[in-house]
Amino acid sequence: MPPASIETVQAIRRFGRFYTAAIGTLQEGFLKSSLTLAEARLLYEIASADGPTASQLAGKLKLDMGYVSRLLTRFDERGLIRRKASEADARRSIISLSRAGRKEFAALDRQSNEQIAGLIAALGPEKQRKLVESMAAIESILGAETTARPYLLRTHRIGDMGWIVHRHAVLYAQEYGWDERMETLAARITADFLDQYDPACERCWIAERGSGGVREFLGCVFLVKDRSKKKTAKLRLLLVEPSARALGVGRTLVQQCTRFAKEAGYARIVLWTNSVLHAARRIYEREGYRLVEEQEHESFGKNLTAQNWELELSTK
Repeated sequence: MPPASIETVQAIRRFGRFYTAAIGTLQEGFLKSSLTLAEARLLYEIASADGPTASQLAGKLKLDMGYVSRLLTRFDERGLIRRKASEADARRSIISLSRAGRKEFAALDRQSNEQIAGLIAALGPEKQRKLVESMAAIESILGAETTARPYLLRTHRIGDMGWIVHRHAVLYAQEYGWDERMETLAARITADFLDQYDPACERCWIAERGSGGVREFLGCVFLVKDRSKKKTAKLRLLLVEPSARALGVGRTLVQQCTRFAKEAGYARIVLWTNSVLHAARRIYEREGYRLVEEQEHESFGKNLTAQNWELELSTK
């Protein structure tokens, strides 16, 4: 592979300088707090993870273990964290935020949300959408997805919704004998998504593979705001093509929903499905969802058992 041109390198460096200044990472205290940028990021990772160890935090942030240990010692001194011995390995400590740590994180998280909201306040919905899509593309290209998996995830583009509706209708008819009402449901969900799309707290992800202009659709999922319940998101229209079901696409899509929901500040994710969808159920169970309700119903020309599942997100 040929080396990057100096123009490309300079363009990326220029963007880095612009963005670090725009979000205030050069300030002495991040968001005018008493924390450095590294400390603020470490606090976020502790708040978002479910009982991480120091080594896990270092690995996630790609930081030297000694440096992370020093940061954690500072948190200890300020009473921001608690440690307890791991049940699996007593030599390791499980780290969580103390009450003071949760208070510090909540204030920092609120300030960060307000800062970004102010940064994009003058942009209309279409420009906000393009901004989010461009950032997702950068994350996908430079992140681990392109090297660790034989496919990549991206956010939706014009034309995706028609294909999503089509594949839901065709696959559910072929595999379960469902009638055209499945197509109606998928069309209604995708239309509502586009009409009410809020890029700050909603997403559609597409899994695909290929190169150049030849891309193969492998699956999709939506995470949307539950407008009837506070801090609640809905997972909708999870689909994986038969050709991709050995690649872990479904689990990746569901995990992506969980990560984004935590970052967006949701307290829980709910979903509606049917008991005959055994593969999807196994994915939900592995992700930590619990079955909260079942009900017999007739839909799509079949007698089915509807299921409501719920995932409580960590608020530590």
